[in-house]
Amino acid sequence: MAFGRLERSPGAQPMSEINVTPLVDVMLVLVVIFILTAPLLASSIRLQLPRAEGAQPGTPARAVVLALDAAGQAYLDDVPVDELALAARLRQLAARAPDAELQLRADAAVPYGRVAQLIGAAQAAGLQRIAFVTEPPKAAKK
Repeated sequence: MAFGRLERSPGAQPMSEINVTPLVDVMLVLVVIFILTAPLLASSIRLQLPRAEGAQPGTPARAVVLALDAAGQAYLDDVPVDELALAARLRQLAARAPDAELQLRADAAVPYGRVAQLIGAAQAAGLQRIAFVTEPPKAAKK
């Protein structure tokens, strides 16, 4: 007995796929924003650090003075030394007194690369305590 149609036509099925196009658009915009703002954030920090007179450090048990003049000549305890002799003397010092402090006095005209070489040589010799000696700031004129 067929009074009518008993079978139903399937209605609209729900969409089972996620539309990722808007998600990709939003993510690309965010990536572009981060790419543009990241360099600005790193260089936009401006600090005004306080100025203070440094406390006078206590004299260590064993201190060795390494000086660099404007020409780049190294002086260990006021005796001029070349690169090989300096490395050997620093190793001897580290072997005798591993807690000795190396006080580095470098002229302002010495390139940073030369100072970095001396720091590396001192660390390679086994000296871990390296102090940078500076002059106190000039008094402000009133």
